[in-house]
Amino acid sequence: MSGSRSPAESAGPATDLADDRTPVADADVCVIGAGPAGGIVADRLAAAGREVVILEAGPRFEPADRLARQERAIRPYYDRPAVWDGDPERDAYSSTGERFYPLNHARARGVGGSTLHWQGMVMRLHEADFDSRSVRGVGADWPIDYDDLRPYYAAAERELGVAGAQDNPFAPPREEPHPMPAFPPSYSDSLFAEACDDLEIAMHSVPNARNSEGYDGRSACVGYGTCQPVCPSGAKYDATVHVERAEQQGATVIDRVPVQRLEHTADEITAAVYATPDGEEHRQEADAFVIACGGVETPRLLLLSDSSRYPDGLANSSGLVGTFFMDHLFAGTGGVVDVPTRQNHVGFLTSESHQFYDDADDEYAPFKLEFFNYDGPSPVRMALTGNDWGDDLLERLRSSYGNHIGMGGLVEQLPREDSYVGLDPERTDDQGNPVPDVHWTVGDRALRTIERVNEIQERILAELGAEITWQVGPDTTGPAYHHMGTTRMGDDPGESVVGPDLQTHDLENCWIASSSVFPTGGAMNPTLTIAALALKAADHVREAL
Repeated sequence: MSGSRSPAESAGPATDLADDRTPVADADVCVIGAGPAGGIVADRLAAAGREVVILEAGPRFEPADRLARQERAIRPYYDRPAVWDGDPERDAYSSTGERFYPLNHARARGVGGSTLHWQGMVMRLHEADFDSRSVRGVGADWPIDYDDLRPYYAAAERELGVAGAQDNPFAPPREEPHPMPAFPPSYSDSLFAEACDDLEIAMHSVPNARNSEGYDGRSACVGYGTCQPVCPSGAKYDATVHVERAEQQGATVIDRVPVQRLEHTADEITAAVYATPDGEEHRQEADAFVIACGGVETPRLLLLSDSSRYPDGLANSSGLVGTFFMDHLFAGTGGVVDVPTRQNHVGFLTSESHQFYDDADDEYAPFKLEFFNYDGPSPVRMALTGNDWGDDLLERLRSSYGNHIGMGGLVEQLPREDSYVGLDPERTDDQGNPVPDVHWTVGDRALRTIERVNEIQERILAELGAEITWQVGPDTTGPAYHHMGTTRMGDDPGESVVGPDLQTHDLENCWIASSSVFPTGGAMNPTLTIAALALKAADHVREAL
């Protein structure tokens, strides 16, 4: 870190304009996006001896700067996007739906993608999530079922490094223990456990993609507590693990090169056209292309790649590219109690309840309950925002910190055609391209379910004797920033964008590895399913080559 700047200001990109950003000759595979899906696909294909190039719109970040980014995260001066160098012009977007969608609040552009700042919970979808239309009477059925993805789930848990236990009676069947033991329940979990026992609500551990012990050359969690938005120790998985492993096996990573469009014939992509920081434009040719840009940028790139053959966007003969945008809805309740709760000692969830998940039907969505370890103000933020000093500051911290307690919950949103990602015809980014327009629409089923979640949360907190001081309900709910559904998977080319093998119906050499292929979202954090599908996609690309 520079001695002339504060630690928070010293972090910067690990690369400069002198780096070689010319195309890779004779590439077998071009992967667009260096997040978890792109990193896993690149790693698998490079290990198989293929010439792989990864194109990433954002920068590569210096690992040594993560402490400086932690400093940003705890200082009120910096907003959430500033932790990972968000750029308002580069990351510009529009939101025109019935609910405002704050896209940049939880978007990290760079090598590592969203896993740079994610919370790290990794659960498998339940069996009924794959058959929502058949079992629950709403949504859509996936063209694959849980058993099809089950071996890939196991492989994904090994790849990410998951700490978990087999104490969840509501989880789908599994074939082997998690790679690492689960993190123990937090102190506040023990308070919740007494109340939940009395109410006959089951609690169980949370699988986490962070090391409870040394794993894959990375240390065990050391308890920084700033897991979201930054883990300085590397104990929490992020996609730089797979990107760097792919590089060690011969893959090439080109950062800060946003792909402008995909050149194509009637049935295949011929090149990804990308821009460099110095204003040049290059064409990356390859035999196969894997789009791994997430649920917003993946459809945007396809829509930007329109042509006379695909006037509504590439791979969009179905007309569904961008449609069925989904997220998980948040429901929460919290308050204060008259005993210490030791919040903010653990920066992630250690206990949840999936007891009510499979009660879902056409009236109520699946949901899970979360028991927070970080409700209420952090003492660091309190100290940095006050005008008092010495004994007055100490007294304020003692009186305002340590007795908060809270719960969260994730609720499924059904796929809807009027919830979509399109292009804004009036606003452009720093490259002159139309920005994504997120038109987010939430249905009544999800809102009814949020009311139900709030009622359960209120019962638990009442059993604890808590004074409720905040609640996020149907009128105030927001997204969990899990972008899903905009290039849905299906058997029928007229009703989907990709098939069960993740290959686009329209193009012979294009696969999509992303939560954008989810036909439904369930209520589980999506990254483990993204990783499982990326492993599946890598197998199909390897077979095709």
